Amino acid sequence: MLQARQLRLLSEKKRMSREKTKAADIPHELRKPVIVTDVLDLHGFFPEQVEEVVKEFLLNAVKLKFRHTRIIHGKGKSRLKYEVHKILSFSPYVESFKDCAPDSGGWGATCVVLKIRHSD
Repeated sequence: MLQARQLRLLSEKKRMSREKTKAADIPHELRKPVIVTDVLDLHGFFPEQVEEVVKEFLLNAVKLKFRHTRIIHGKGKSRLKYEVHKILSFSPYVESFKDCAPDSGGWGATCVVLKIRHSD
């Protein structure tokens, strides 16, 4: 059983390495631009990825001078929601956060108010 898991991990590493190489081979002019908005949708991310993704999102939101953002974590078992709220609780950029209104995702999304930065 352990060997099968090790083989899967090795196979996954090789696949990720190939994908990274493929992305690096794409000429800069042909790469799709990343569109930055005030909404982060975490569907498709693993819980282990959430901290890095949310922190990067908050940093970009602050740089872009967003005051309000929304993080969609889904209504499932709330594991992602718990992780998001833990990150927001310790973020120096966050003034407050709460479940969004029903028309903005309800308890499947968190609305975040960012602190106003006076010096840049």
